[in-house]
Amino acid sequence: MSKRDFYEILGVAKGADEKALKTAYRNLAKKYHPDANHGSSETDAKFKELNEAYDVLKDPQKRAAYDRFGHQAFENGRGPGAAGAGAGFGPDFNSSMSDIFEDLFGDFMGGQRGRQARGRAGAQGAQRGSDLRYNLEINLTEAFTGKTAQVRVPSSVACDNCKGSGAKPGTSPTTCKTCGGAGAVRSQSGFFTVERACPTCGGRGQIIADPCQVCHGQGRTNKERNLSVNIPAGVEDGTRIRLASEGEAGLRGGPTGDLYIFLSLRPHEFFQREGADLFCKVPISMATASLGGEIEVPTIDGKRARVSIPEGAQNGKQFRLKQKGMPVLRSSQHGDMYIQVTVETPVNLTRKQRELLKEFDTDSHHNSPESEGFFAKAKAFWDSFSS
Repeated sequence: MSKRDFYEILGVAKGADEKALKTAYRNLAKKYHPDANHGSSETDAKFKELNEAYDVLKDPQKRAAYDRFGHQAFENGRGPGAAGAGAGFGPDFNSSMSDIFEDLFGDFMGGQRGRQARGRAGAQGAQRGSDLRYNLEINLTEAFTGKTAQVRVPSSVACDNCKGSGAKPGTSPTTCKTCGGAGAVRSQSGFFTVERACPTCGGRGQIIADPCQVCHGQGRTNKERNLSVNIPAGVEDGTRIRLASEGEAGLRGGPTGDLYIFLSLRPHEFFQREGADLFCKVPISMATASLGGEIEVPTIDGKRARVSIPEGAQNGKQFRLKQKGMPVLRSSQHGDMYIQVTVETPVNLTRKQRELLKEFDTDSHHNSPESEGFFAKAKAFWDSFSS
């Protein structure tokens, strides 16, 4: 009986790359593995055939020979054919199956990377401290100039009495005899290896026989700290500042976490911010809007800026003051400031003022082009219905 094509067995094209080969092999190996099929002779044969095909195609030299000569390249003891039906159950097979079941079950199967990471952590008996968050509110002027803020942060710090070890001064933690310092124990159940935290040391890898009386073996105590935070000019609402190693102390000498300062900006009485630009609404009188004039407006740096209002300025008109906005973070550039005028309608008029306004209104039919244009269109609109 002739052998099936190795590419056909794996279900891949002849030009398939290494990743495609490995993916196809893993999927089929999970399907036809003997332990998953209760010793079926048919699936056992397919599994051996699958491993023989993958053993050849994963090796560049063997694959090149197979692509050129086919199965004849490995006859007469020149390749995997010499190993017969047992091909694929050597060291390469063990490595491949380890990868497959690590993908399937992850740390539950005791994956190599997980074991190494836990081994390192367990050997030290230490855990990294948690990161902390501190919310800090500043005003827009402080965001413009930048500042150094003092914050008081409650957190865990390394115990001064035991220097963070968790053990009574003069003593030291000992390696757990149950797990040998790995922090985890494994048990075999047929083909599967189950790994769990060591019940003796709780996964720490160390035993503290005589704990510190101050921190009770934790290696840290609670304390409030005063910290200086440098806030650069130009920060925006929601900016996050990271202070490395200023977070919670680690357990039993583990590394300290980080502290994150989250900034929020209080609303300003004059300015609204959009990126690096500032916007300020300035009310002006009807007379100033009609006749024009000059107004003084505040700037974010506490100074004054003069703005010329042209004759006939309309409500909502904007004026741009270059480089009068916020600084761009970590840059020498500044945004602009925009003044938007709002024409204020006079209130609480005297009798004389009312008479003057009525007289003005009587003589100003051609001084309001927008309103005249609107009502002219409205009249035409109404007339179209009546006709």
